[in-house]
Amino acid sequence: MATLNSPNKESARATTDPLTLIDVDHVRFFVGNAKQAAFFYASAFGFQVEQINDLTTGSRDAAQYLLTQGNIRIVLETPLAESHPATAELTRHGDGIKDVAFTVFDATKAWEQACRNGGTSAYQPRTLSDNQGTVTMAGIQTYGRVIHSFVSRTGAYDLPALKQGSLFAPNFRAVENFSLNAFNREHPCGLKYVDHCVGNVELGKMNHWVKWYEDVMGFSMFKHFDEKDISTEYSALMSKVMASGNHLIKMPINEPAEGKRKSQVQEYLEWHGMTPGIQHLALRTDDELSSVAQLRSRGVDFLGIPEEYYESVWNRVNKELTAHGHSAVKEDHQRVRDLGILVDADDEGYLLQLFTKPLQDRPTLFFEIICRRGSQSFGKGNFKALFESLELEQSRRGNL
Repeated sequence: MATLNSPNKESARATTDPLTLIDVDHVRFFVGNAKQAAFFYASAFGFQVEQINDLTTGSRDAAQYLLTQGNIRIVLETPLAESHPATAELTRHGDGIKDVAFTVFDATKAWEQACRNGGTSAYQPRTLSDNQGTVTMAGIQTYGRVIHSFVSRTGAYDLPALKQGSLFAPNFRAVENFSLNAFNREHPCGLKYVDHCVGNVELGKMNHWVKWYEDVMGFSMFKHFDEKDISTEYSALMSKVMASGNHLIKMPINEPAEGKRKSQVQEYLEWHGMTPGIQHLALRTDDELSSVAQLRSRGVDFLGIPEEYYESVWNRVNKELTAHGHSAVKEDHQRVRDLGILVDADDEGYLLQLFTKPLQDRPTLFFEIICRRGSQSFGKGNFKALFESLELEQSRRGNL
């Protein structure tokens, strides 16, 4: 999910399409303790703890921390009052992603169009302003607990300024003297931006939400995987990847499929209050080996890949690349194996990817670290090895 490079062209489109998406504005997590969660994501994943909005800035109902890395912006939000909606959600679901927010040219018009298209409002347009500029936000409800906010910005709060380190919104202030920020600048993890965001929904609901993204958001189907593609001896799932009109935003949707045992999607749902939600966030890097090595050195737990995987992967991947006139994988093969990284190829090139274990005690949300060398797919050739690794973890948790 990279930022568009042609704002004038997109500005013209926006006059006729209010749902033109410019960027992932931010991803908002509801967490039980934002101060401690900020330390975790800074320490483990190298995020900068940039800004805060809490009691010290006049916020009485919630504390919010803005974390950044590359073009990734994560807002960690913790309720300070029982009346805050996150209070009940955290009891039921635990820490997780509440909002995948998109920058648009006019948040009010985008929200109005989404509602006209059949969407249900999560909250009406509201504007925060001061003498520096404005931030207008409005929300639409998608699957389960998740919403999409539309965000439009002016003045010192506009997107180019935000990328250069300006304040996220009125009432936020810069975080000073956070020692891990200096360490992370000196030891970068190399995460650049959100590549895609995967949702898990109930059995039989995938096509419902595919149609919702088509009708309400104007997305189209980018890829489709069925139980023949994503399965092992014991479990399976189905997935359809939805993409915005410019393919800037990609939202895969998973549902469980029939199998001998419980799929990872079903496990997620059962530990998420039987409520659909976001399973994982894929973060892009330009150097998979460097990023994974740095993350491992920080103590990040990744899924273990069986040694047998590397006995056949290079023949499979290089055969696919050669068939389509592409160069072989340039990364050091032994280093890829040592770091436990997965490799896949298609007609456009190859990719490298690796998945963390769940980021909290409930087996729900996790991260994917992905590097694309031309390939725009999602690692179809790795599904079997990945699922066998996931099933091993499910078995250890007693959830297979």
